[in-house]
Amino acid sequence: MAKRDYYEVLGVSKNAGKDEIKKAYRQMAIKYHPDKNPGDHTAEDKFKEAAEAYEVISDDNKRARYDQFGHAGMNGGSGGFGGGMTMDDIFSQFGDIFGGHFGGFGGFGGGRGGSRRVNKGSDLRVKVKLTLKEIANGVEKKIKVNKYVDCKVCSGTGAANGSAHSTCSTCRGSGYVNRVTNTLLGQMQTTSPCPTCNGDGKMITEKCTSCSGEGVVRDAEVISLKIPAGVAEGMQMSVSGKGNAARRGGINGDLLVLIEEEKHPELIRDGNDLIYSLYLSFPDATIGAPIEIPTVDGKVKIKIEPGTQPGKVLRLRGKGLPDVNGYGRGDLLVSINVWVPKKLSKEEKAIIEKLGKSNAFTPAPDAGDKNFFERMRGFFD
Repeated sequence: MAKRDYYEVLGVSKNAGKDEIKKAYRQMAIKYHPDKNPGDHTAEDKFKEAAEAYEVISDDNKRARYDQFGHAGMNGGSGGFGGGMTMDDIFSQFGDIFGGHFGGFGGFGGGRGGSRRVNKGSDLRVKVKLTLKEIANGVEKKIKVNKYVDCKVCSGTGAANGSAHSTCSTCRGSGYVNRVTNTLLGQMQTTSPCPTCNGDGKMITEKCTSCSGEGVVRDAEVISLKIPAGVAEGMQMSVSGKGNAARRGGINGDLLVLIEEEKHPELIRDGNDLIYSLYLSFPDATIGAPIEIPTVDGKVKIKIEPGTQPGKVLRLRGKGLPDVNGYGRGDLLVSINVWVPKKLSKEEKAIIEKLGKSNAFTPAPDAGDKNFFERMRGFFD
């Protein structure tokens, strides 16, 4: 099923500010909150849909990619950029909206997400180089990433085998402490992560010796990336949950993949179109000939008509690159050039001189009035 437009999901315009977006999401979240709609799977789906929309358009970078490329440029888009959000992801990432010490919804099952601080791993950024053929057809790439992963010895808990966790006595398991300070404006209350348990809400009685109680270790992971056809240099895709693991169990960061494009030895990319400079011999341009030219998928033959002039551009429909959003395919533009030999034998020179006296080789009055760049200008404007 096709995804709905994120702005439509939240009921805001594309020019909506962050405060308006947050307010709209909060209203949707309250309306479809699972604790308010127990057993209602439709409400739960709408709750997740709203969270996914908010995650994208509340973030400046993700919003810019979404505005430019739609769902194809986002995590979980039509190009296979990743998976959806779980309920744990939602309650952990958007704790400032869902309750606990932030005020929350109040009375919805006591704050389903809990008010304890949840760790989130940092994002990772990698570059992936693609050939024109891979861009034209889409590709699945497997890359090896060095990053923090859950400790296998303690399963990411940070505790030694059999060691228990105790509730932090300072924050009483909330992960936060409140402080009241006197200012010129009166008393002000601030909330910050608990310094005793570092916001975990619990203490480890015996730390895992493999990870020193952090729950994560450095290791390598092979990650499969499904890259859709039509991507371009500089585009960025996000793979949810494939960044660094969070310490002592939390939400993994994301893997940000920057697309780089390898130069083709013969073809030049211009948007979704491709350009090829074809050099013809004087005889082939004069009397015509079948010529083989390269495309992203291999060689194809084209027919050069007799009397083809240098500067002429042939258009091969649909032989370019697909649009990343599925809006058709570009063309292959073949720019005709005639190769003029620099050295001739006496016999060859005599033949050329004889041909030069023929009326057939006398330039027409308008010949040469348009150079190559003028002929090509219409294709780039």
